[in-house]
Amino acid sequence: MSFFPGNDPQPGDTTAVDSIETLIIPRTSDVGGLQVRRALPTAKRRLVGPFIFFDRMGPAILRPTDALDVRPHPHIGLSTVTYLFDGNIRHRDSLGTEMVIRPGDVNLMTAGRGIVHSERSPEELRTQPLPISGLQTWLALPDHLEEIDPTFANTAAGELPVLREAGMEARVVMGTFHGAGSRVKQHAETLYVDIRLQPGGHIQIPADAAEERAIYTLDGSVDISGESFPADRLLAFRAGDEIVVSAPQGAHFMLFGGATMPSKRYVWWNFVSSSKERIEQAKEEWRSGRFDIVPGDEEEFIPLPEN
Repeated sequence: MSFFPGNDPQPGDTTAVDSIETLIIPRTSDVGGLQVRRALPTAKRRLVGPFIFFDRMGPAILRPTDALDVRPHPHIGLSTVTYLFDGNIRHRDSLGTEMVIRPGDVNLMTAGRGIVHSERSPEELRTQPLPISGLQTWLALPDHLEEIDPTFANTAAGELPVLREAGMEARVVMGTFHGAGSRVKQHAETLYVDIRLQPGGHIQIPADAAEERAIYTLDGSVDISGESFPADRLLAFRAGDEIVVSAPQGAHFMLFGGATMPSKRYVWWNFVSSSKERIEQAKEEWRSGRFDIVPGDEEEFIPLPEN
């Protein structure tokens, strides 16, 4: 998630698979018993399509004393996407939204010109151990939409299309894949698919699935062109190549990407923009208390980092 003080990822070992343009090994941080692996951004790869931030959280079981408590913090110039495999998170934001995110749901919060939100373990569940496992990603907004009004949308798991073939299941979270399209709104061309392969299963990732494509391996090992890659690897593919991913022992991974962003993006803390000056403005607005508050979570906030 955006609030975790994760270290920068690092490039992986050289691979013999020509279709893999970049291999990234995420850096891991431990936050109150919750491991968070950050795969984007890195010096070697800033974006994959509009994806400018990619965090894998868990899997973990949190003690009640280590419940998730992410105080209100701001964003500009991006959409956050929260997608859980296990556990529950209560989302509150400065629009007045309050919702418990559940496994398989898609939480899309578009910051635009500015939004503030908090993410916490639901109070009613804190008397027991709390499972947590999921992904937090950011999508950079196109130049002409960076300052749109903030919005929030939740799409329930049952509303997402699912493709099933022998040895394969693919849930289309965003975009269109193998003819199945998600209803989740996109501000830029985006592809995001949750794929599970049974032992011996395989799936084809067409060259035209998206201009930029990558996978993040969540569980098990995947084989590509005869080379095996373990869990917790980001593999970004060369444009124009058809990719076949197989899993002799079974695997779970996310396919993601989209159209290349037409201009450079800057990232500082929770702010994303095509303009360094806009980020400086956002820093001063948060420092001076000019962002909106989060109803129901007004007492705390994360201060602006000074380093």
